[in-house]
Parts: sequence; C-alpha cells; structure tokens
Amino acid sequence: MKLQILIALIVLAAGPAFGQGIEFFHGTWEEALEEAKQEEKVIFIDAYATWCGPCKRMAREVFPNEKVGEYFNRHFINMKLDMEKEEGLTFRKAYPVSAFPTLYFIDGKGEVVEKVRGAQDVDSFLKLGEKVLSLADNSEEYAAEYEKGSRGPELMYKYVKALNKSGKSSLRIANEYLDSQEDLNTEFNLRFIFESAIEADSKIFSMMIDKREAIEGLLGQEAVREQIYRACQATVNKAIEFETEALLDEAIDKMKRHYPEKAEAFELASQMDFYRHTGDVKNFSKACKKYAKKVAGDNPDELNKLSSEIAKQFSKDEGAMKQAEGLAREAAEKGQQYQYYLNYAQILYLNGKQGESGKAANAALELARSEGPAAVMMVERFIQQSGL
Repeated sequence: MKLQILIALIVLAAGPAFGQGIEFFHGTWEEALEEAKQEEKVIFIDAYATWCGPCKRMAREVFPNEKVGEYFNRHFINMKLDMEKEEGLTFRKAYPVSAFPTLYFIDGKGEVVEKVRGAQDVDSFLKLGEKVLSLADNSEEYAAEYEKGSRGPELMYKYVKALNKSGKSSLRIANEYLDSQEDLNTEFNLRFIFESAIEADSKIFSMMIDKREAIEGLLGQEAVREQIYRACQATVNKAIEFETEALLDEAIDKMKRHYPEKAEAFELASQMDFYRHTGDVKNFSKACKKYAKKVAGDNPDELNKLSSEIAKQFSKDEGAMKQAEGLAREAAEKGQQYQYYLNYAQILYLNGKQGESGKAANAALELARSEGPAAVMMVERFIQQSGL
C-alpha cells in the first residue's frame, strides 16, 4: 500500500508537460459564437476568478500541456473569461457560475453541451473533451442522408468532417467519394483529401503527400505539417492498440520523410509509448536514454517528467529505477524547484536509499516554503507517508 501511495505521489510531483498548450481566443463572445457556427465547433470557456487557487492550478499545469493543446486547439474554440470583470459578468447572466472554475462547453447556437464545476487534471480534462465531442456529434444526421442515397460532395465532406471530429472512422466514406472523382485536383477535392488524411497508413494519406504542394497553396504549410503529425500519431495509436510494431515503424518512417523537423522527438516519444504499453522494459529504457539526450537535453522539466514516468511504469525493475534516479537527480540539480527534489526524494526512497531520500525531501521542503502552503503540504505528506 505504501508503495502505491508513493508512486501516486510521484505522478503528482512530475509537474506539467510544457508545450504549445491551449491557444485562447481573444475576440468577443459574439465573435466566438459566430466562429463556432462557421466552423461547426464547440466553444470551451474557462470561467475563472483571479483569486481562485484551482483556477491557477489548471492555468499552470493543464492548459500548457502539449497533448491538451493539440486536442483542444483542433476541436474547440477556447476562451478564458474572468467572471468578475466586464464580459465575464455579462456571460454569467446567461450562463450561471456558482463555483470556480466552471468549465462550460457551448455550441454555435449558444446552447450548453456540457458544464463541469471544479478543476481537472490533464487526463480528466482530455476525457472531458472527448465526452463533449461525443455529445455534440452530428454525424448521425449526415449518416441518415447518406443511407437514403445522398452522395453530394458537400454532404460527403460534412459527413467525413463530423466523423473525424467525433473520433469515428471516416476512411470508408472518404474513399467512396474520392474513388468516384475523375479530377482530384479541384480546390474542393484537395480540401477533401486533406480532411480525410487521418491515418498515415492509408491510401488517402499518400494522396495528400502526392498533392502536398497544391494543398499547401490552399491551406498553408503549417496546416499540412500538423495533419501529417496527427495522421502519424493516429497510426502510432493503432500500433499500440493492436501491439503491432510494423505500424509503429511505418508512422516513424513517414514522419522522417514528410515532417523531418519533428521526426526525432516523435520517434522517441512514440517508441516510449509503444514499449511502455507492451511492457518491454529494455526497449523502453533505450528510448528513454535517447530521449533524455537528444530531446530533453538540459530541460529539467522534461527530465523530471521522464524520470517519474519510468518510476510509475517500471517501479519493480532495478535497471529502470536506476535510470529514473539519475534523471531525477539531474532535473533537481538543474531546475532547483521543489517538485523536482520531491520527485528525486520519492525515487530514492523506492530505491531503498532512505538517507539520501531524506536529504532530498528536506531540500524540497525548503524550496516549497517559497511556493506556499499547498506545496509545503505536498512535501510534508510524502515525509509522513514514507516515515522519513
């Protein structure tokens, strides 16, 4: 039981994953509604107050997360509204807020899709986003028209887009439409190909690459790069689901050929995800070492996350835990933050080094005092649970 508690604390001490994070809309509420209508998207609203501790924690630990940013930037229009100022006060008249934060999801018609009170962590927030998309799923409307025999270009495009948004497979519908087209080089068909290229191990992905220059002319180079990344990630996810290493290799190879600027980080992160899922400690540790050297570099946050991930997944493997200890020590020494020293102390304890763990915990406690009561409480909780 004590081991489980310590591993849970390691996850809490890992800190946020820094990346692009959520990009928040800076227009008015009316402008956001109009954009939601045009793009057929749901608006996510972080209804917060400046004095709210849980609001600050989400802003610090959840919204900057790379996976959160990638998912919410793609699927939602994101807004932050201070509920005690200007537009926030107006918003509250139509959409009541009695606790902070309140997370609203509202469609382009102004109707509430979902409302959740209280802060979320990264995993629960991503699951919440998935739930909202399933609630806002309008693919059945297009499916009904399709079953009646409708095959118009606009219907097929909207059907594919709705399926993609809801996380359902659109490849059958997309292939049916594209196979019926004599000229794939029209502007509409190029946009259709782009929207449908959702998996790197698909014929449509190859079409997008073949017509990449023309599609970039319409949508921009960055949009195509992002689609390549998402499609390759989807194939990695499939590789993990079916435990098929050949799919992993295919996704990595296509990233190298079509988006080389991010290929190395993608390769190592994908390998870590795959081997962690399959329980392959040897290859997981190998990928971790390369990631620490080539991607994390001198970034203490990356090193800290990597060490905590190893400890969480392979706490019973001596070699993996030795690797986690080294990475945690490097993160603590370079970063000089209480979270890093706390993570280091926890891993030392799991490795049976109670004396060194106590020293690292005391260093964490000293640094935590400048962060506030919540930080001190977290460190003291570890010290109490471990009996140091």
